[in-house]
Amino acid sequence: MSIKQSELILNPDGSVYHLNLKPENIANDIIFVGDQDRVESVSSHFDAIEFTTQKREFKTTTGTYRGKRLSVISTGIGPDNIDIVLNELDALVNIDLKTRKLKAILTVLNIVRIGTSGSLQKDIPVDSFLMSSHALDLNGMLHSYQIEEIAHQEMENAFVKHTNWSPKKAHPILIKNSTVLAKKLMSEKIYTGITATAGGFYGPQGRVLRLPLQDATVNSKIDSFSWKGSRITNLEMETSAIYGLSQLLGHHAVSMNAIIANRADGTFSKDYKSVVHNLIEYSLSKLVE
Repeated sequence: MSIKQSELILNPDGSVYHLNLKPENIANDIIFVGDQDRVESVSSHFDAIEFTTQKREFKTTTGTYRGKRLSVISTGIGPDNIDIVLNELDALVNIDLKTRKLKAILTVLNIVRIGTSGSLQKDIPVDSFLMSSHALDLNGMLHSYQIEEIAHQEMENAFVKHTNWSPKKAHPILIKNSTVLAKKLMSEKIYTGITATAGGFYGPQGRVLRLPLQDATVNSKIDSFSWKGSRITNLEMETSAIYGLSQLLGHHAVSMNAIIANRADGTFSKDYKSVVHNLIEYSLSKLVE
C-alpha cells in the first residue's frame, strides 16, 4: 500500500519536505551536528564535496574523506528536530519516493552525532570527550512510537524511584548505543556513560533564571543515580531521540560529546570551539580506520 501524500510530504522536485534531499544526495555514513555552521567545520576536512543544500536549519553536505563517502547534516536543537531528520533520512533510503511503497530490501545507515554537552560528574572535566553508552530519554518524544522492544523497565523504574520522578512527566526510557559504531569510535581518550536527554535547555535541565522548577533538587538526584555500575554523566537534547529512532528503524547510531561545561563544579571551557574541532578530527579519523 502506498504512503499518502499527507504523511510523506515531498517538494515539487521530488525531495523530502524538510531536508530538501533526494536519495542520491546522501551517503550511508552520516554525521549529525546541531549547529548549521558546524557543517562546514566538518566538511572542510573533506577531500571533495559533491553536494550541498540547506532548508531552514537543516543543512547537508556530502563528499568524501580519505576515500570514504560521508554526509554531514545539521539537525538543529532538540528531540522534535531529530524526529524530522531521522524519519526523512530513513524515507530516503527505505521508501521508494516515486511509488511511495516500502522497499523489499532495507538499507542500514550509520549515524554519528558530534555535539556539545555539559558533564554532571566532577571527574569528567571540561574539554574531554564522552561517548554515550546509553541515552536516558526524559523528554517523552519516543512515547509516540511503539517502544516496548527498546525499553529497559528495570533501570527505568529504578530511576523513577530514585528521583521520585513526577508521574505528570513522561516516563523515562533507556536506549543503548550501537555496539558496532561504539567499537569503531572508542579509544583510551574517551569517557563513557549514560547521557540524559532533556526536552529543553533551562528548566528541563535544572537551570533557574526567573522561573522556579517543579523539582528544585532534580539535578542532584540525576547526578547521584547509578545502575549496575553505570551513572548518568551528562545532559543534552538530542541523543535519546537519535538512539531510539535509530533502533526502531534498524540503523546504527552513536553519540560523541564534547564536554564544554561541568555542572558539578560550575566550570566552562575557555576554548570550546577548539574542543569541538578536536572531536570532529578524532571522529573522522576513526570512521575511516
